[in-house]
Amino acid sequence: MSATDRWAWAEVDLLALSENVKALVKQAGRAELWATVKANGYGHGAVEVARTALASGASGLCVALADEAHELRQAKITAPILIVSEQPETQHEQMLRDDVAATLYNEASISSYAAEAARLGVIGRVHLKVDTGMHRVGAPIEDALVRAKQINSLKSLTLEGVYTHFAAADLPEHSATDLQRQKFVEVIKLLEQNSLRPKYTHTANSSAAIREIDTALVTGLGIARVGIAIYGIAPSIELESHVAKLKPVMSIHARVSHVQRLKAGEGISYGLRSKLECDATIATLPIGYADGIPRRLWSVGGEVLIGGKRCPIIGVVTMDQLMVNCADAQIKIGDHAVLLGTQGTETITANEIATRLETIGYEIVCGISSRVPRRYIDAKK
Repeated sequence: MSATDRWAWAEVDLLALSENVKALVKQAGRAELWATVKANGYGHGAVEVARTALASGASGLCVALADEAHELRQAKITAPILIVSEQPETQHEQMLRDDVAATLYNEASISSYAAEAARLGVIGRVHLKVDTGMHRVGAPIEDALVRAKQINSLKSLTLEGVYTHFAAADLPEHSATDLQRQKFVEVIKLLEQNSLRPKYTHTANSSAAIREIDTALVTGLGIARVGIAIYGIAPSIELESHVAKLKPVMSIHARVSHVQRLKAGEGISYGLRSKLECDATIATLPIGYADGIPRRLWSVGGEVLIGGKRCPIIGVVTMDQLMVNCADAQIKIGDHAVLLGTQGTETITANEIATRLETIGYEIVCGISSRVPRRYIDAKK
C-alpha cells in the first residue's frame, strides 16, 4: 500500500525540520548539535530526519539502540552516531563494525566491549555516562574516575566523551538542573586533574539547549543532544515560549469515510457511552488507536479539524476508526480532516493533545504507528 492508497496519513515537513535544525545549531553556540533520531525519529522517520538534519548543520546523531544505528549505516549515513545507553553483549560486534560511539558505564560492559574490539582489531569509541541525579543509568559520581581510568587503560578503547543527562531541565524553576551541572563540572575537573578529559563533555538535551544552558562547560567541546525541539515541539508546556520560532514537523490527516445524520439520544461507538444531546451529523474517519490515536481521547475533549473548524471526537476511539460530531455542518465523504496540525486558522498541537491526556508531546508523535503512511515534504522543494 502506498501513501496515496489510504485515507489516513502523516505529513512530515522536512523543510520545517531543516529550518528548526539551522536555528538550533545557531542557538547551540560553541556546542555541536547532534540530532536525536531514536524511536524512528520520534515517529517522523529516522533516515529521512537524519539526512535532513545533517544537511542542515547537525554534526552527529543520537539513537537508543544498536539496531537503530545499524539502520542509519545501512542507509549509507556516515556521520558520527552515539548510542545513548549500554547495549547487550550480543550487539557489541555490530556496534563496532558500524563504527558508532558506545555509551558505557558499568565495569563488566566496558571489559566486554574492549574484548570484542580487540578481537576485531579495532578501536572502540566510548562516551562514559555519569549519573548526576536522574538515577536512570550511568556511573555513580564516585565511580566516574575509576570507570574513566578503566577505559583509558584498555588499548582497544578510546574515551571520546563524558556526559550526563538532566532530569528536570524542562522545568525552569526546578533546582535540580543547577545541582546536576555543578556535580558534572566537578567530575570534569577531576578527570582533568588526572589527564583524562576527553574530546567531548556534554550535558544538554533539548530543554537545556533551548534555554541556552552552557554545554561546553567553560573549556572543551560540547554536544547538544537535541531531540524533540528539532521536530518543532516544546519539551514541556513551561518551555512553549522558547520554541515559538520553531515549526511543528508532523501533521496527521484523514479523509471522511462515512457520514450519517443521527437523532438526539442516539449512542455512538462501543458501549454507546456518548449520547447525542441533539440531532447531529456524524463523520467517521478511518484512523484509530492501532494507528496511534489514543483510545480515550474522546473522553478528555479531543477534537478534529474539518472545514477549518474544531469538531469533538464522539464515542470511544476504535481500533481503526473514530467518529466526530460535526453538528449541522455540511460534510461529505472524502472531506479532509486534520487530527494534528493546522487547517484554516485553527491548529491542534502535540502538546495540546498531550495536556488533555496528561502526558507529553513526545508520546503523541512517537505513538503514531508504522501503518500510517508518511508523506515527506522535501526540504529541497
